[in-house]
Amino acid sequence: MSSSAVASPLSAGNRASLTINAPATFAAAAGIIGGAALLGAVINPRQAALYVLGAALGLVLYHAAFGFTSAWRVFIADRRGEGLRAQMVMLAIASVLFFPALAAGTLFGQPVAGNVSPAGIGVVFGAFIFGIGMQLGGGCASGTLYTVGGGSTRMLITLAAFIAGSAIGAAHLHWWVALPSLPAISLVKTWGPWTALAFQLAVFALIAAVTVVFEKRRHGRLITADPSPRQGLARFLRGPWPIVAGAVALALLNFVTLYLAGRPWGVTSAFALWGSKIAAAIGFDVASWPYWSSPARQAELTGSIFNDITTVMDFGIILGALLAASLAGRFAPAWKVPLRSAVAAVAGGLLLGYGARLAYGCNIGAYFSGIASGSLHGWVWLVAAFAGNVLGTRVRPLFGLEVERVKLTGC
Repeated sequence: MSSSAVASPLSAGNRASLTINAPATFAAAAGIIGGAALLGAVINPRQAALYVLGAALGLVLYHAAFGFTSAWRVFIADRRGEGLRAQMVMLAIASVLFFPALAAGTLFGQPVAGNVSPAGIGVVFGAFIFGIGMQLGGGCASGTLYTVGGGSTRMLITLAAFIAGSAIGAAHLHWWVALPSLPAISLVKTWGPWTALAFQLAVFALIAAVTVVFEKRRHGRLITADPSPRQGLARFLRGPWPIVAGAVALALLNFVTLYLAGRPWGVTSAFALWGSKIAAAIGFDVASWPYWSSPARQAELTGSIFNDITTVMDFGIILGALLAASLAGRFAPAWKVPLRSAVAAVAGGLLLGYGARLAYGCNIGAYFSGIASGSLHGWVWLVAAFAGNVLGTRVRPLFGLEVERVKLTGC
């Protein structure tokens, strides 16, 4: 995500002088604690725990500046691979944790199932346009939420369009599902957990090695992050965290999600729900859409959004990121958004929302949780979305959006 769009941690020289934004910190903490108490009383304690878990995810995403969009962009444009390598660490840890539990079908006595979906034309097209949307919108699904919480007003535009695109995708999904497709294939079930795990770990290592080769070829060395101005407890509370620490934390928190929710972390199904409820409120016959035809989804559509696990976790992510940004002294929304940037945010958000519905998920539900579940569709999503990011990175300058490059030093 571009530095102009994201209220992310600053470079080392400026961070130390920033003071905690006390009002925003108290507001975020009150929202997390009060929201959890209310959900525990009105819904159930598990829903409250998932809300707090979402807040923890938001805090980790912000403090580690863990962006899927920016990590892919800087590798595509500048061959810097630190972010991609961190993603491979995250996927490796998650796979090690997930595969035995998914093979057993239970985790500490709780029934669990992975995110395993069909892989067909709709997934390929959906992931591809999602990849374009990542670069135009300035973020992925998790990135949109945590940067909104961190104070990015541009990302509010992306989020609104994301929700609209998700509702349109839900309305059209039945047409895409009818196109040629492979069935849902689980590598865990097809090969067994240990063979599947060995395969995935080998691929993760290969991808990481490729990024090292390309980065050294371009820059002569691996580009390292600036040193942190904070250490110890201050760094833990206020950031910035090493990106690898974020990778480890996200893998562990997704494993906790698997236990509490019975399935891995997801983000965008909530956007389809919110968008569909808004569409119904303004007069669309949403209940007639095949997407909402099953009894379980009808109950979602007619019930409170706070009964939806993904919704409460998404709200938690926003508040967790707000808490992190406030503790870091970085919560300072800027309301002026250039016109070309706003147009890109709308276009990107629509592509993100529509693509996520077609592809059975986003960078979290399909890529992170899909691959961690051993789903073939997660790997298909990765390839198609990366291709979309290549195109999206190339068109960003047309909208006045930054493509970050490190100045070459002749090495």
